[in-house]
Formats: sequence, C-alpha cells, structure tokens
Amino acid sequence: MTLLDKSIWHGKAFSGGWVQASGGESVVREPATGNELGRVGVASPADIAAAAAVAAAAQPAWAALPYTQRAAILRKAGEIWLANAAETEDWSVREGGKIPPAAQFETHVATEEVFEAATLPSRPYGDLLPSEQPHLSFVERVPVGVVGVIAPFNFPQILAIRSVAPALALGNAVVLKPDPRTAVCGGVVLARIFEEAGLPEGVLHVLPGGADVGEAMITDRNISVISFTGSTAAGRRVGALAGQHLKRVHLELGGNSALIILDDADVGAAASAGAWGTFLHQGQICMTAGRHLVQDAIYDDYVARLAEKASHLPVGDPATGQVALGPIIDERQRDKVHALVTDSVTAGARLAAGGTYEGLFYKPTVLADVAPSMPAYANEVFGPVAPVVRFSDADEAAKLAADSEYGLSLGILTKDVMRGLDLARKIPTGIVHINDQTVDDSPNTPFGGIRASGTGARFGGSANIDAFTDTRWVTIRGDIAPYPF
Repeated sequence: MTLLDKSIWHGKAFSGGWVQASGGESVVREPATGNELGRVGVASPADIAAAAAVAAAAQPAWAALPYTQRAAILRKAGEIWLANAAETEDWSVREGGKIPPAAQFETHVATEEVFEAATLPSRPYGDLLPSEQPHLSFVERVPVGVVGVIAPFNFPQILAIRSVAPALALGNAVVLKPDPRTAVCGGVVLARIFEEAGLPEGVLHVLPGGADVGEAMITDRNISVISFTGSTAAGRRVGALAGQHLKRVHLELGGNSALIILDDADVGAAASAGAWGTFLHQGQICMTAGRHLVQDAIYDDYVARLAEKASHLPVGDPATGQVALGPIIDERQRDKVHALVTDSVTAGARLAAGGTYEGLFYKPTVLADVAPSMPAYANEVFGPVAPVVRFSDADEAAKLAADSEYGLSLGILTKDVMRGLDLARKIPTGIVHINDQTVDDSPNTPFGGIRASGTGARFGGSANIDAFTDTRWVTIRGDIAPYPF
C-alpha cells in the first residue's frame, strides 16, 4: 500500500481519522483530460464545528509535549514527504496540471517548509524585561490554540504547509480547508504524511469544502487565528468577517507584479526571465509577472524576443508529454483569462503571440502596445498573459509600477544594481528582486504583500512566531506584594 493509496481516503475527509463527511463527496478531476481520479469527502459547517472542538481539546496535550518531540514529528514528516516525492508529484501533475519540474519545485519547497518549521520549537520563546518593581518581569509566546488554514489550488502543498507546519510546530492544533479542486495535493497529502509521522490524533483536521465551510471556520469560537491565501476579493470578505468576530487573520492575496526592464539590461536574458515569470504554471501564481514595463530603447526588441519564446513553448497534458505549460485549472478561470485578453485587444493592444486556446490549454500570450487602462494590465489575470508597456525614464517606470492596488512582488532587470535598488525604493511592495523575475519563495524568509496583496509578511522564518503565537506578559514575586488598602 502506498502513501496515497485510494483505499485509505477515497470518499472521506480527515478528522479524528478517515471519516465520512456530512457534505457528501466531490470528484477529483484531472483538468488536462476531464477524467475522474477519485473522490474526496466534502465537509459541512457542522463538520467544522465538530473538528474545531476536537482540535481545541487535543491541543493542550500537544503543546505540553517536550519541544524535542514536536520537532521530531515535524522532521519525520519532512522525511516521509521526501521518500514519497514521486507519488505526490504525480498527483501534482495530474490533479494540479503542473509540468513535472513545477511539481518537483513544489515538493522541494514544501519539504523545506516542514524542516524549517521543525526548528521553531527550539527557538527562544520570550524576553526578560527590566522593571522598577521587585519582581521578575518577562514576555512569553504561547500557542494561540487552534489555527484555521484556508489554502488555494495553484500551489496547494506549499500554500497549505507553510501555515500548517509552523502552526503545529509552535504547539497549535490545525483545521485545514483545501480547495476542493486540489483536495488530494493540498489536503490528503498533508493528512497522510502527518498521520504516518505520528502526529497525535485530533491535532490536524483536513476538511475540503466551499465558502460556507470557510465561513464556519472564521466564525467558530474554538478557532483563534485564520490563515487565508487566495484572491483579493475573497480576502476582503474573510477579513471583514474575521473583524466582526475580533479574530486575528493573516491574508496573502492576489498580485499584479511589475517586472521592470531598464535599457541597460541584456534583452535576451530579460526575455527569458520575463517568460518564466509570466508563463510558469500557466501564470497561476500570485507572484506572476503581470506587467512588463520596458524602457523605450529596448522595447521593440524585448517584445519580439518574448513573443518568439511564447510561440515556441509547447502546451499540453503534462502527464503524457514534455510540455512547458499545462492546463488552466477549469473553464471558469480560462474564460476569465480569455475575456481579459480579448477586451484588451479590442481596446487597442496588439496580439504579439498567443491569445487562443483548445480546451483548458491556453497558449502563452504576449500583448504589446498596452495602455495602463486596459483590462489585462489593470487586473490580475492569473493566466499565461504578458502585457508589455513602454516607459521613457526611471521616474515614469516608478510611477507606472506603483500605480496599482497591489503590492506583492517586484522585479527589476539592470546592469546597474544600485540604480535598480534606488528605483525599488520608490515602489511599495512586500518583495523585491533585483536582476530576477518576480516569482520566488523560501521557507526561511518573511513572505507577504501590502495594499490589496495582503496584510504583510506573515509567513516564513521568525514571522511564523508572530503569526501563530500570542504574547503574554508574566511577573513573578517572591512574596505577596504589600498594598495600603
């Protein structure tokens, strides 16, 4: 029996073991072919309430374990993930539509997230404070209790585990709601790995479901913190509902990141970086280079080279052939992408490459002569579309890049790195890459966006301690303090 043997999880959810969920079942479908790969259990709000209560009851004993035991379970989980990488990557290709190198990248980052989280239990968890009173005064970080994690479809393993692993490592229980479209990659995989690693029963629950299930998580009194990754529109609703319940929420939302190519950049290398930053995983990444800003002197050359690369990138089923792009996740997303492209062409953009599709396979697309008002430039496309805009000088580039509701990632390509850094300081974003494209992630670095891209760096390294613990002030005196009353 393999780690992801269907006989274990078929038609079930993970909550105190593999159980029937009260919301019925959902088909696990392969976007490249439309074939059914299996079925998972779908949760209802009642399942969330039951799971949150069990998690709250199980959490204190988990937090009370010696830190070495929590760390050991996290390390074992990472080792199990690595040992079963081929199987999890196959599911990423078939269920998630990733090309194999992207699936391998996801496994690498996900396992590194677990190993990085395994270092958290042994880190200092407080500070001694000076005091004018004759007592010992200190601050300690304590688990929040139960963390609710809502994860999306595009990189489901990474975007779930980067909250699940540190939350567990710091002594919390977790209720995870993966996107039903990638419930195996983003849910079953995590449940099985931690089950095999020896995580105590009741500490982790994996319950796929719709918006009603997410709302139940946000409003449940047993869930103290919500970690949400998804669209800005959904994030606004999550934040508003959490605010009504005075609940802490971490939001990692959409982006429309700018890639700025200055006139001294190597145009060939820049076009390669731009193609990777936009077309990787069909552009279904929050950090995707959504706006290519190119200086006048090299604009035409850059457009031609980027379009040539786009026209030669093969698109198809990543499970059966060597391709550069797989399928868009579903028809609804494909139609949104295509509408943004066609509306931009109608508004005056020039279609330099792509702009067509067969089934869910969308050709990598380059739009030239784009104006900032055009739909494919002004909105997050979440598809393989590169709108290219020209600018005359660095001040105009800074103005164009900063003129967006989003603030996630920024790439600047130039031979003069100090010129690039100076430009970056004029553009508000959570992430900056000089001489690289906009897509990157590392488990030990703070990750997050500002503005409509989220509530700042809430994931990675020491940021996880702020995200998944509460601060408590403690004083200790040798005797009861005297008072005049």
